[in-house]
Amino acid sequence: MNLRALTKGDAAVAGAAVLLFIASFLPYWTVDCKGKYCGDTSTNAWDSVLFPVLPSVFLLGILAAALILVQRFQGQAAANRQILGLRLDQWGIAFSVAALWAALWSLGGGLKGIDHGIGAWLAVIALIVLAGAAAGGQLIPVLKTPLVTDRPAAPAAFQPGGYPAPGQPGQPGPQGHYGYPAPGQPGGYGYPAAGQPGAQAPGQPQDVAAQQAAAAQAAEAEAARQAAAQQAAQPQPAPAADFAPFWFAVPAPRQLAPKDGPAGAPVGELVPGTWYLAVEQRGTALVAQLQDGTQGVLADTSGIQRG
Repeated sequence: MNLRALTKGDAAVAGAAVLLFIASFLPYWTVDCKGKYCGDTSTNAWDSVLFPVLPSVFLLGILAAALILVQRFQGQAAANRQILGLRLDQWGIAFSVAALWAALWSLGGGLKGIDHGIGAWLAVIALIVLAGAAAGGQLIPVLKTPLVTDRPAAPAAFQPGGYPAPGQPGQPGPQGHYGYPAPGQPGGYGYPAAGQPGAQAPGQPQDVAAQQAAAAQAAEAEAARQAAAQQAAQPQPAPAADFAPFWFAVPAPRQLAPKDGPAGAPVGELVPGTWYLAVEQRGTALVAQLQDGTQGVLADTSGIQRG
């Protein structure tokens, strides 16, 4: 079960299914009858007199939500798995639209003195949300955002931008934050101190400094690629038996190599100011996991900050 594969659209689908289930127990029909001989003046969808409202509206809508969520939980393993030419989530979208169609038709007709109850109207609202979230889950940006993201269990206090607040655990010390040296201290990562080689003198053109920064980043990326290639040529060490996953941050952008072939194209990039989870150790390298669940090998672990 991969919770990271769920999106806000999937949460809306699940909530609509719960609302639809609750609506099935609420009055679907209400009878306008007064007097001691009227008896029960309301009935819900589970009453056999309303057949086939229960299977065509309520049970079909709940089944649609279940198919969509099962497809999401299986993730990429079920991307090409089909039943009669359609994936499970595609069947779920079709069932949700069919249930909404049946619910709208069930609001028509009726007899004098018999009105639709709160269960009928609540079912229509739940099915509108269900069909909309199911059909637009991969089209509307806000519904495509992940529902669960990787964050440290007990992070330190951070200032805006992801940098530790003064006096909190994880603060780099008197030298300041990553890339931001304190006054009077040597320069941080990628930021040379005043008077040092590479420091920008007053009046120096801005494009020269930008070119120097781009060249430094390119050189670091090339060094990381060469380190990954050298590691791939050597036998991969077995994972440490006493290794425990931990959170860490990098001082500069670094590439993630594929787990099975470190010499291949990078599968992602680690950037400063973001916490990543180390799930495995291979010698001096770490297997890191991104927010979307992607895992890769971080060959250069120098200067990382453990959470």
